[in-house]
Amino acid sequence: MTAVPLQPPRRLVDFTLDGEPVRAPEGSTLLDACRASGKDIPTLCQGDTLTPKNACRVCVVEVEGARTLAPACSRRVEAGMEVRTDTDRARHGRKVVLELLASSTDLSTTPRAAEWIEEYGAEPGRFGPDAARVDEQPKVDNDLYVRDYDKCILCYKCVDACGEQWQNTFAIAVAGRGFDARISTEQDAPLTDSACVYCGNCIEVCPTGALSFKSEFDMRAAGTWDESAQTETTTVCAYCGVGCNLTLHVQDNEIVKVTSPHDNPVTHGNLCIKGRFGYQHVQNRD
Repeated sequence: MTAVPLQPPRRLVDFTLDGEPVRAPEGSTLLDACRASGKDIPTLCQGDTLTPKNACRVCVVEVEGARTLAPACSRRVEAGMEVRTDTDRARHGRKVVLELLASSTDLSTTPRAAEWIEEYGAEPGRFGPDAARVDEQPKVDNDLYVRDYDKCILCYKCVDACGEQWQNTFAIAVAGRGFDARISTEQDAPLTDSACVYCGNCIEVCPTGALSFKSEFDMRAAGTWDESAQTETTTVCAYCGVGCNLTLHVQDNEIVKVTSPHDNPVTHGNLCIKGRFGYQHVQNRD
């Protein structure tokens, strides 16, 4: 029986990466090629299920002949191009971006942020205590998830996931300009009064923890959240016949949150309110 390919074959493109000849499928991004070659390029706004927005600029690399540094998450590979990922210019660009982000937002729950700040010698404190910060309390207006704008880097991933790229609910968008820009519902209404359908797909793509499960938020506040003690089990949602895959995150024999595999052909990381939040019946001891 002949296997049917999921995608048509793509032509391979030859180019140079850090002085080494490499090949990558046509249409691949530089970030794809770097990861395939085992190079660790930092990135925050890039999402494997979303169209790149070029928002954070942490993944910049140097392309021979280019006037500016190129965002690896969106720049496509081209035949004959010469790419360098670890030059002084690229490292300095990442350092400054990390300094700007860390000085104005809370990156304490951003995976690998502290590691990158140390690796690139970033000094966020050099901008002083007057660096622009939101400085507002987390918004807790429902029992499912929390919005903490102090951790938001305006990567637009939540807006894209809620909008035309996935959910098509359009409950949130960018409001304001400059330092006053933030993600907001229409007229800054509470989520309960907005168009939000509580699918939680915005939480799935948030890279910093600005959007988090209420359960995670409460456990972090109580000091009991411990990812090292959590197990992950992937199963199939039992609510309907679509066949969405759920990854259950369990700590102390309790489900603390639910995600979905991004490589699943059914969900691509997306779920509905029942799949993501309707797990209480599983552990109702009464």
